[in-house]
Amino acid sequence: MKCPFCGYKKTEVIDSRQSDDKKRRRRECPQCGKRYTTYEVVEKPILMVIKKNGGFEPFDRSKLIAGIMSATKKRVITPDKVNEIVDGIENRLANEMRTEVTTAELGDDVLAALKDIDLVAYVRFASVYKDFNDLDSFIKIIRELGQ
Repeated sequence: MKCPFCGYKKTEVIDSRQSDDKKRRRRECPQCGKRYTTYEVVEKPILMVIKKNGGFEPFDRSKLIAGIMSATKKRVITPDKVNEIVDGIENRLANEMRTEVTTAELGDDVLAALKDIDLVAYVRFASVYKDFNDLDSFIKIIRELGQ
């Protein structure tokens, strides 16, 4: 790492610790003696969402959170739990080094998570995600849950 003060090319790490999702490193330049802090983060690939109509748009975490929050409204699911669901989905896709994901796959991932947490939220999310337009659709999914 190049010293930002004098330009010397070999600085030393004197302290390293985890800070949020980053690694914080305290560095010192052996030439000028000045200290400074750097942060190291893992670079994630840009994730594009393939829409139902075949179009693409960048993954928007806030849209996924809003959809889940809508389904969990007035339920006992905390915002932290919703963030945990989205973190899990994002981490899985990043670990697989995915650059594209379909809306169907995102919806299925959310449904799988909600099924283990709250069945009412599961049915609510499924009704929008699977585009329920009649009572039979609700009855069918509720029966599937009962099996």
